[in-house]
Amino acid sequence: MTNLFRALVASAFVALVASGCASGPQYKDVASSIPTLKQEQGRIYFYRSGSMFGAALQPSINVNGQTVGKSQAGGFFYVDEPAGQYVVSTATETEKTVSFKLDAGETKYVKTSVGFGLLVGRIIPSLESAEDATKDLDGLHYTGTPTTAASK
Repeated sequence: MTNLFRALVASAFVALVASGCASGPQYKDVASSIPTLKQEQGRIYFYRSGSMFGAALQPSINVNGQTVGKSQAGGFFYVDEPAGQYVVSTATETEKTVSFKLDAGETKYVKTSVGFGLLVGRIIPSLESAEDATKDLDGLHYTGTPTTAASK
């Protein structure tokens, strides 16, 4: 292999991997501009680490069957919802879910992580503590516009 060919292959690989990563302002830059919750609503943050492992896997994240965003490596977004029971799901070759109750004024944190699958990787949602999530959010990039699944 020539050096030029190796350089082209390496550049193509870097571009492919980078296209799977979130871009946008970092959490630390937007945290102060995130609006306060309306009295009857709770907030759900969704986030994924910046690991390159499985970066090309970017399935939709659904809340009670409605798409609210994508699981992107290095990204986060949030939705505000009325108090109630919620099921968050992602699907590649199989569907993975996490269920929880959201109270008015409460904030929940759902982390999506890459797991091994039979044919492709799986994106697995899990409920995380506020303490762990706020540490994880610090270097992540904002990937969406605040939405409400109930309003769709």
